[in-house]
Parts: sequence; C-alpha cells; structure tokens
Amino acid sequence: MRSRPVGFLLSTLAGAALAFGGTTATASANPSSAPAPDSATVGPARAADGCYTWSGTLREGSSGEAVRQLQIRVAGYPGTGNQIAIDGAFGPATKAAVTRFQAAYGLAADGIAGPATFNKIYQLQDDDCTPVNFTYAELNRCNSDWSGGKVSAATARANALVTMWKLQAMRHAMGDRPITVNGGFRSVSCNSAVGGAANSRHMYGHAADLGAGSQGFCALAQAARNHGFTEILGPGYPGHNDHTHVAGGSGRFWSAPSCGI
Repeated sequence: MRSRPVGFLLSTLAGAALAFGGTTATASANPSSAPAPDSATVGPARAADGCYTWSGTLREGSSGEAVRQLQIRVAGYPGTGNQIAIDGAFGPATKAAVTRFQAAYGLAADGIAGPATFNKIYQLQDDDCTPVNFTYAELNRCNSDWSGGKVSAATARANALVTMWKLQAMRHAMGDRPITVNGGFRSVSCNSAVGGAANSRHMYGHAADLGAGSQGFCALAQAARNHGFTEILGPGYPGHNDHTHVAGGSGRFWSAPSCGI
C-alpha cells in the first residue's frame, strides 16, 4: 500500500476533440500539451493528471478511449452481481456505475461524468494509473513481466488494473480499511507450483487472493458481490478456508458456504 504523490502535475494538454453524442470531450495521457478549446474547457488552464486526463463531459451515448478509461475506474460499481464491459461504449450499465461511484463519494449522482467526477478519480489514482491503495506488485508475486499466463503479458496487466479498481471500490465501501492482497496474476508454471486449478483466473490477471485483514474472510466475500467480481470463493469452499478469492471474467461462480454464499 502507498499514498498518492503530492499534488497533480500542472501543465496544459493537447489532444483532438472527440465528439460524443452531441457532447465534446477530450482526453490525453500526455500532460505536456494543450487542449483544443470547447465549451467545457474555455477558461483557466486545467490541472493535468500524471496518468490520464479527461476534459469535457461523458454521458450515455458517448464512446471512445475516454469512455474506456472511465469504465476501468468505475468497474467496481456495477451493482450487486453485475460486471460492466470495458468496451468504450457509454451505455446504461456504465451510466449506472458512474451514478453509484458519484453517490459513494458524495457527488451529484446523475450518471454524467464531468469535472467533479474526473477530479475525484484524479485523487484516487497514482501516476501509473493504479488506484492509490493498490499496486501492480501486490497483484503479481509470480514474475516481473506478467508473462507466461493464458493471455499476453499486456492483457494480464490490463486485467489486473481493472481488478485493482474493483478492490478500491470495495475498500471504500468497507470503511476505507486496508485490504490485504496475498497475490494475483500467475503464469502457468506459477499456478502449477501452488496447485492452482487448471482454468484458474489467476492466469488471466483477473484474480486476487485476499487475507483476512481487519475485516475477516466472510465480510470480504460478502462485500465482493457488490463490486464486479464474478468469481468469489471463500471459507467452506475446498482449499479456501485461509483466504478469500475474488476474480472477474466471464460466467459467475460464488461459493463461500461458511459465509452464507
């Protein structure tokens, strides 16, 4: 765990305007150039975030990379038992997730992502795009380059980033108490060495194994149902009495009988 670097990088941004359903938004991962003026950016220069910077407004009907980046950050707010697609299309499920994110942080909960929503995200992310309370190192105790899994190294790392944002949402919902991550991504060889299932979602970067921490295994398993985890295994499920396993990915399988799941 670590804290966010002090302050945002102050700079101007450049980028092409992206027209989204009658609304204009620009976004840039390069904090060194200046945005084209539009109705949402005229005025004082914006603060640029070290990871990714949005401008303008995103709403239902918007599409593109700016939406995809937003979906990663609100992936932990899909509603109980659900998971939102990270596909760059701002549909009803993304609107609902944005609304829940806004409500969780005391913002106007209208499902429209504008400056207030983006500023909250900036507060929650570090310059490598991970949420402030989780790190890539925690999600990969197997190797340094994310290789050897069932997907490419880049895909495994990208999946782990979504997992971290889900954990960040879960952490906030549980009173912002630290969540202990014992491991995440595994290569095929690492998975075999620990006796993992042949189809383990760890090999895709989707999964994390959680320690009891101050919450306890059952509280973690129960909370995970609300934050986009389609696989939850915990106490009472064979081999999971000493940790809670959470994962994204297709299908849904929850089993923690000792926790009422």
